[in-house]
Amino acid sequence: MPGIRLTPLLEAIERLGSAWADAERGSDLSRAELLDAHRAVGEVQRCLDGLHVELAATIAHESRPELGPAALAKQHGFRSAAAMIAATTGGSAGDAKRLITVGQAAAPRTSLLGELLPAKYPVLAAALAAGEISVQAAALIVTLLERVRLRVGSAAVAEAERLLVARAAGIPLDDVRTLVARAEAWLDPDGVAPKERQARDRRSLTMYEREGSFHLDLQTDIASGASIKAAIQAYVTATFQARVAAPDAGASDADRRTVAMLQADALAAICDHAIACDNGGMPATGATVVVRVNLDDLVSGLGSATIDGSSEPVSAGTCRRMAAGGGIIPVVLGSAGEILDWGREKRLFTRAQRRALVERDGGCAMCGLPPQMTKAHHVRWWQRDTGSTDLNNGVLLCESCHHRIHDNGWDIRIDGIGTAARVWLIPPPHVDPARTPRLGGRARYDVAA
Repeated sequence: MPGIRLTPLLEAIERLGSAWADAERGSDLSRAELLDAHRAVGEVQRCLDGLHVELAATIAHESRPELGPAALAKQHGFRSAAAMIAATTGGSAGDAKRLITVGQAAAPRTSLLGELLPAKYPVLAAALAAGEISVQAAALIVTLLERVRLRVGSAAVAEAERLLVARAAGIPLDDVRTLVARAEAWLDPDGVAPKERQARDRRSLTMYEREGSFHLDLQTDIASGASIKAAIQAYVTATFQARVAAPDAGASDADRRTVAMLQADALAAICDHAIACDNGGMPATGATVVVRVNLDDLVSGLGSATIDGSSEPVSAGTCRRMAAGGGIIPVVLGSAGEILDWGREKRLFTRAQRRALVERDGGCAMCGLPPQMTKAHHVRWWQRDTGSTDLNNGVLLCESCHHRIHDNGWDIRIDGIGTAARVWLIPPPHVDPARTPRLGGRARYDVAA
């Protein structure tokens, strides 16, 4: 009988076998079987990750330098455990080191007296063993916790571990990166400003021409890049809106541009406009940067703030400086605002309501696109459901997610009142028979909530 540690993997493999049934290849599967097999493969992969990090940590222990010639890796002709693991998996030394790092963080420990102690990060270890998170997500979490643990203390680290592991399950790795960046600002708000200074000190812009192309490489701090990003995104959004308004023009070469092409064209157009300085005709006109900060942090100049459309936080001090600039909208949380609920008196959401929705949803509540690329939609439709134009009946969605929700049977539920409410996306039965609600909007990354 296999050991209990292999049980999650064997169960996942059994589910994969059931989903695959008698098909010879993936193209022979029905859509339901295809999705079941896809989910089972993901589960098998995560379970294998959990086993692999254990093995990697043990190989590293058996290859530690103090063993000298008796070290496992050296006995097999490798200079290190990472080199040995990389040769076996066909991966890079960096991938192997990540396996070792995560494995060591999740492995049981031994005291100086030989007593068996729990893992350094027991919640993460349990999630890995159960196949709930990937090794890549675990590595991001471990890296953060190791970086801040001496500054914030063990209690805060344990709470952060619990929250991060719970939120990281079932979301893409890019979302985990955003979650970790927000968590670091929450855990160590005093650490945001030094990171900003380092980013400013490393800022650079290089330009060169090669083989008929002009190359530009820009690196700068988040705050300095916010207006650049907003202006370019405004141009791209205006182009997409023009496509929707005039679908018959889709045959033109300009309309076949990819997002990357549009962004390149946007930068060129913005620079052309700046040179001509005629103050007209630019799609980026009216592009704004929204910076939000807690009132206490704004007053004290400590803590952190966030910029709409950016996953990285900035310091409260930077927020104060940005608020003095043109085209920057500071959103101070906790202060009084104008009336945001209009009932049935207005069909379209007001500018103030949209800003409040941006505060709550952070952009597209479903896919996370920045606010500039979204519209405010009624959850209960204005005509069909006689839905009101109120904050708790509005949601920000990009055009694609808006159609996906209406065409594919998704539902939206909003719990709570005002900007502190939470948006839940409820999948249709063919996606999830249990229709388990999925957290949407800004709350996905709000670790402190």
